[in-house]
Amino acid sequence: MTRVIHTGDTHLGYQQYHEPARREDFLDAFRQVIDDAVAETVDAVVHAGDLFHDRKPGLRDIMGTLDVLRTLEDADIPFLAIVGNHETKRDAQWLDLFESLGLASRLGSSPVTIGNTAFYGLDFVPRSQREDLDYDFQAHDTDHAALVAHGLFQPFDHGDWDAEVVLSEASVDFDAMLLGDDHEPKRTQTEGAWVTYCGSTERASASERDDRGYNLVTFDGEVDIRRRGLPTREFVFVDVDLGDGEGYQRVRERIEQHDLDGAVVIVAIDGGGDPITPAELETVALDGGALVARVNDRREIETTQDVSVSFADPDDAVRERIRELGLSPAARDLDETIRASKVADSKVADTVEQRVADIVDDADDGAFESASDEDESTASPNADGDGQATMEEYL
Repeated sequence: MTRVIHTGDTHLGYQQYHEPARREDFLDAFRQVIDDAVAETVDAVVHAGDLFHDRKPGLRDIMGTLDVLRTLEDADIPFLAIVGNHETKRDAQWLDLFESLGLASRLGSSPVTIGNTAFYGLDFVPRSQREDLDYDFQAHDTDHAALVAHGLFQPFDHGDWDAEVVLSEASVDFDAMLLGDDHEPKRTQTEGAWVTYCGSTERASASERDDRGYNLVTFDGEVDIRRRGLPTREFVFVDVDLGDGEGYQRVRERIEQHDLDGAVVIVAIDGGGDPITPAELETVALDGGALVARVNDRREIETTQDVSVSFADPDDAVRERIRELGLSPAARDLDETIRASKVADSKVADTVEQRVADIVDDADDGAFESASDEDESTASPNADGDGQATMEEYL
């Protein structure tokens, strides 16, 4: 018999709502999964991708992950994982680092045997590259086999990768596909195998209303899948359908009916009623102890009042703001690099890193001196680039 925890979509490093406490919540949820693994004395923890939310996690996210994985190492419980779409890099993956430290095993076409089960892995593959896949896996000599994969698979809704095709074309007969990418837990049987999503360990969006958790999977002649919940930060969902003449006060009353202490409060307004300023209701929730408050007014409010709108030139506004900042030549150069449409978003970070290196190599001290008021006031309106808003202005 082999018992494993099937988890995934932990999205470590995600600072949801720009709130540092939410970033810690994602790490805490992952830590709870690992603590449960130790308490249950499972044979392994299987992670189905998107360990990190981003392909460039911060140092504290990496250090926090290392600390959690060492808990597994101390308990002599293997951590088996694949790479998801959020964290995938063009070169070596973060999972490879953890494997080099003896803290993880990256699953692939060769079996990793745990007890009576051989585990294989299939990293996230973009749709355009799937036609070239041959699903060729090395043979095993155990009782069971499981494929860990990341993607949106059919026959589930919104699937664009057919699990039936994977199972029928694979060179190994799998008893189960342990999946990641869909944040909601699901299971079905296809081609004689269980196909299951474990769901995410924390709510990565307001649409994820159900409790979070993971799967406990047992291979013992048959495959047994059981759901385990996780105690995560409270989300309070306040859905209000307003009638004629109802507005701010009605929504406020509904919000105040809940215990908001430390919660993420999501208010959705439908129906008719009077116009409402979302910021006022968010303040009500925050004053009531909420960590985060978001109000989504989904109504279409008609108004008979004349509305005067002034369309200022955004390029002029940006240029004026840049002049006020008194940026150094180097800073203006980097600002133009970040904003320039000719630089692809995926290449901005690497381009900026190279530009900084070039500036430092040139050893031009003047490049880092702030521009004088006189220099800025006489600068050409187009001297700083294309006039798009800087990253500082957006953030």
